[in-house]
Amino acid sequence: MRKLTLHLNGDEVEQSPPAVFEVRRTSTGAPRIVLSVPDGQDNLLHCLAELLPPPFYVLYILHTPRGEGEAGRYQSTKLSLAELSYLLRRYSFFFSSDGRHDLWIHSPSSGRTLVWDRHNLLFAEGQPLDDVKETLVGLGFAESCVEPLGPHTHHYRPEFDGDAVSLLNELDWHRTQLRPEDEQ
Repeated sequence: MRKLTLHLNGDEVEQSPPAVFEVRRTSTGAPRIVLSVPDGQDNLLHCLAELLPPPFYVLYILHTPRGEGEAGRYQSTKLSLAELSYLLRRYSFFFSSDGRHDLWIHSPSSGRTLVWDRHNLLFAEGQPLDDVKETLVGLGFAESCVEPLGPHTHHYRPEFDGDAVSLLNELDWHRTQLRPEDEQ
């Protein structure tokens, strides 16, 4: 069960991307690693977060609510590695299988950020990125082109409504309005 399906030859098929990553540049010229999260890699964000020094901030962008709360940008207070690890393990299946949100993890002491978006793309930003590349290669990824999605459908699955409510009650979130770039 994935957060989106692709439209191929008139059929809707679950996205199952290859284990590849690509180094790109942001609009400021800074390096950024981009990859699609393959099947069976629900713990990938956790593995990459362990490369960053604590404390952490989590930004949960709820762009398509299903009754669990208001659409918005939910920012956590400072989290330890243990608190972040718990959150990522507890909600890993929800994060990987439902498209109602984007999830950001920021390490202010390193200036590095990880983003897992609604299109099942994972971004690693900030320098250095060599440890991210080494970890990805160690997990079986290869450096190659990350293909664009093409026509697709996002899934907001009712079976995760309980997890969505629980997540919003898990932390003391500070909610702000969505930005134009957050809108679905």
